[in-house]
Amino acid sequence: MLHSESSHSFQVDLRGLVDLLSHHLYSSPRVYLRELLQNAVDALTARQAADPGAPAAITVRTGETLTVTDTGIGLTEADVHRFLATIGRSSKRNADGGLDGAGVESARGEFIGQFGIGLLACFVVADEITVVSRHATDPGAPTVEWRGHSDGRYTIRTLPASAMPEPGTTVRLTPRADNAEWTTPERVTELARHFGGLLKYEVTVVGPRGTATRVNDTPPWERPHGSPLARREALTAYCRTTFDFTPLDTIELDLPAAGLRGVAYVLPTAVSPAQRAGHRVHLKGMLLTDKAPELLPDWAFFVRCVVDTNSLRPTASREALYEDGTLSAVRDALGRRIRDWLTGLAASDPALLHRFIDTHHLAVKALARYDDELLRVVLPWLPFETTDGNVTLEEFARTHPTVLVTRSVEEFRQVAPIASAAGLGVVNGGYTYDRDLVHRLPEIRPGSSVADLDPATVTAHLDAVDPSAELRAAAFLALARETVGAHDCDVVLRDFQPVTAPALLLDNREARHERTRSSLAAESDGLWADILGSLRDETPRAQLVLNHLNPLVRQALTITERGLATTAAEALYGQALLLSRRPLRASESALLNRAFIGLLTHAMHPAGPAEPRKDA
Repeated sequence: MLHSESSHSFQVDLRGLVDLLSHHLYSSPRVYLRELLQNAVDALTARQAADPGAPAAITVRTGETLTVTDTGIGLTEADVHRFLATIGRSSKRNADGGLDGAGVESARGEFIGQFGIGLLACFVVADEITVVSRHATDPGAPTVEWRGHSDGRYTIRTLPASAMPEPGTTVRLTPRADNAEWTTPERVTELARHFGGLLKYEVTVVGPRGTATRVNDTPPWERPHGSPLARREALTAYCRTTFDFTPLDTIELDLPAAGLRGVAYVLPTAVSPAQRAGHRVHLKGMLLTDKAPELLPDWAFFVRCVVDTNSLRPTASREALYEDGTLSAVRDALGRRIRDWLTGLAASDPALLHRFIDTHHLAVKALARYDDELLRVVLPWLPFETTDGNVTLEEFARTHPTVLVTRSVEEFRQVAPIASAAGLGVVNGGYTYDRDLVHRLPEIRPGSSVADLDPATVTAHLDAVDPSAELRAAAFLALARETVGAHDCDVVLRDFQPVTAPALLLDNREARHERTRSSLAAESDGLWADILGSLRDETPRAQLVLNHLNPLVRQALTITERGLATTAAEALYGQALLLSRRPLRASESALLNRAFIGLLTHAMHPAGPAEPRKDA
């Protein structure tokens, strides 16, 4: 039987379109194989809808040429003209919105890609593409060959039915030298497993020597298992293979309304909240992306997911999820599922909850801050830094009916030794979420009291000095107040533990604001300086509390020489500043330098500056 042949040209600049695809739409040339697999899967889906008993397989052969063969619905000559001669035309819908190819309306939602635009992606790695296809619904349908070139030419030939004994389609690529790495047998097997590992139809890669490797399998959450333990072990093994870690726990995900199933794996090590996990999303079995942070709420950074869905929309490149109402609803539903798992641990597996909180307490705190139900469950279990060490609030509140909480880490570090010696219960509220959560303690533990730490509270628990001792120190205290007063700070003398702490710097939020205001006013001029000056607050200033029990302080109180007393006061203030770990202003840095040099000078010349040598 004679065959007919006709030559044609694309009505576009094909080279320019391929450049657009490779450099702007797709992230890598590797997507060519994904597009070929998608076309094959859609062809199989269409044939299965018309004939459920038809064979359904995809075979990829590697070598000098690369071929992808499917036993799908195939193409008629009219289909070839319509879908391969019109760039970007979808083979899945006709002008009325129905299905082309098989013409089976119920299969519409099962299709993944678009045949025309998908085939063009292959020009990224090949100069020539050949499509040989025979339609399945007509036993006498001829075989049609389409051969396209990267310069825009293509030919269509009608061949005898015997040229392709069985219905289906074979796509053959002639690799281009500059992208040959993407068509090597090893790389093709890797890409086929990467993109098609969860496809429902059998996918086999055949090497140059005829070795066949099946690259896909049913996902473990779809397979039956002999017991819950066997199921858990299978899910864990899949995590090790896919993500290369053994999870702390597995959370099965099942949203029938969204056609989504999969697993969330709890990370075994802590991660930064800013490090959003990349989740693997499969669309009808085909991998869409392995970097989809938008699948889960931001707070769920402690899990990595692998899911298969048929309802989420891909972007134009089919390498990411399209942000729409469906994705938002799925994200919320998955977040609730993870939260339910977490709340259930308190009753089902307290030991696992302890391990989880030890690893991911920051994530739990982030969620509990906005979730009242979770707050009641996990707050008693969460560890906090306190004057009693790292303990839970439940333990801490048993010994401290009134819980004081600092606003910053620096404030806690400074007052913790003194507060602990005085019997005060203080929690470090400077870490993310901690202060807000501590203030909600009375909601789950009636009778508890929480208040922000105020300098007056600490000062009230420090013992007053004997009046006669304070009278003897009056001259030094007056000079010290004059010296550090320039830094918006007052000086008081108290007895407190531990004895090793010579001084304590206490200030509240108002004092810090006033310090910032005065610093800005000193650095400004003109109208802005006047405005800042008018905002001066008469609130209590910071306090430098000198410890009368400390031997160094008691010795400093006896200094009568004005220059040395000034240096000593500056040194005590400077040490307290450093212990507070707050940022230093320029004037405070200068004070520290001045105090250090003054003390060093006094140590080297205790009787005063040395007289110059007469022979100098």
